[in-house]
Amino acid sequence: MTTSSAPPRPIAATIATVIRDQQVLLVRRANPPDAGRWGFPGGKIEPGETISDAALRELFEETGTKAEAERIFTAVDVFEPGGDGALGRHFILIAVLCRWISGDPVAGDDALEARWFDLEALDGDDIVLSLDVARVAHEAAALRLA
Repeated sequence: MTTSSAPPRPIAATIATVIRDQQVLLVRRANPPDAGRWGFPGGKIEPGETISDAALRELFEETGTKAEAERIFTAVDVFEPGGDGALGRHFILIAVLCRWISGDPVAGDDALEARWFDLEALDGDDIVLSLDVARVAHEAAALRLA
């Protein structure tokens, strides 16, 4: 008798999108998914934790900076393949627009580096970005100006 395994359940995670003076705060990821790529600080939402609280916690853990959560504004699906080519993990990254309060970014937790990038720099090929980072950063910047 053969049994088939059910596809993995989506994992809820959050990303903190912090825009300051036409710059965005990014971290270079140390762990999968997207190890070595630049993306937003973020991670899994803990049981009983709000989306905004998770974004602010992850932001502080990964960069040492503090911010205020303003609003949830988009979500991104990230599909990670498994060893057999089937779906390994499915993350739903919920983007929270954050207003920077204090702190200079210093890599912590699972970040290799943390720093501010000019928004225009995201549109070139010089920075290896995670999926949809440039689009989400520009969307967040447009909301900050609105």
